[in-house]
Amino acid sequence: ARYVIHSVRSKTLGATAAATSTQRLSLIAGKYVGKDDPVMIVRCQSGLPAVGEALEPFTFAYSVAGCMRGSHHAPLMPVAVGQAHPSRFDGPPRVVALGFQIKDGRLIGPRDMFDDPAFDGARRQAGEVMDYLRRHGPFEPHRLPLEELEYTTMTSLTRRLAHRWTPMTTEVATPVGG
Repeated sequence: ARYVIHSVRSKTLGATAAATSTQRLSLIAGKYVGKDDPVMIVRCQSGLPAVGEALEPFTFAYSVAGCMRGSHHAPLMPVAVGQAHPSRFDGPPRVVALGFQIKDGRLIGPRDMFDDPAFDGARRQAGEVMDYLRRHGPFEPHRLPLEELEYTTMTSLTRRLAHRWTPMTTEVATPVGG
């Protein structure tokens, strides 16, 4: 949530191998102004990683912030473009991969890289992890910590109610007979 790799450059080729969109709209505007789903472009082959190497990290359903207004942890699910429409609690967060070839200076494609049964295990795993996290209810670890929430009214609500809060005592009651 704090640090992002903006780009990766090949030392041997002197060329950019990967670049990401890293701007968070809420940090620029100071409040929620819409989704800021990231984009990444990765170059493959010709001295750079093979296509399979670039796609391999998506065979595991990593937990990311990005479910239900970006305020919950959920597994990242690699899906074909036709399945990139989350509806269950606005998730699990979906990632698609479109592959292009370059021929005579033109992009040829796209090919839907996750429209492949090789990613079925990751999709199944994402479904299981989503079930597990959702069963925690509206609390951590499913929900992000209060200081990380940006797309909900929780931050302004906690500020508005702060005057009602009282500190917990440090004394712990000893159970009777214990």
